[in-house]
Amino acid sequence: MLSTLLISGLLALNPFAAAPRVPLAPAAVVAGSIDACRIYGSVYLERDPRRRGYCFATVYLEPEETFADLLVYSETNKLFADRAGLWYFTEARDFADYALFVTDNRNLADFSFQYTKVRNYAGCQKQ
Repeated sequence: MLSTLLISGLLALNPFAAAPRVPLAPAAVVAGSIDACRIYGSVYLERDPRRRGYCFATVYLEPEETFADLLVYSETNKLFADRAGLWYFTEARDFADYALFVTDNRNLADFSFQYTKVRNYAGCQKQ
């Protein structure tokens, strides 16, 4: 009976099985994996390259509305920024829902955006 207990314990621990493969480094975020259509609320635009690592995403301010991934309408009240493309810009990074780094290089950006003056046009572009 003791031998049965020892054998069942040895099989439960299974020292001969291959060790599970665990990556040494966490998986990196794939460029373009950030969904611009989910960003709304209070936003802080960071322009200091030293603080790029503290930002949620990297964005590019598109000069042409046609090529932008997201059209943004600047709200004057945070309570009205409740759907995609409606952003309330804050002056303090700590009070923002999202901190976005603005880059001059379009190739480094996760998505591009352009401002619009019409609230109904704000949102994601269908591509």
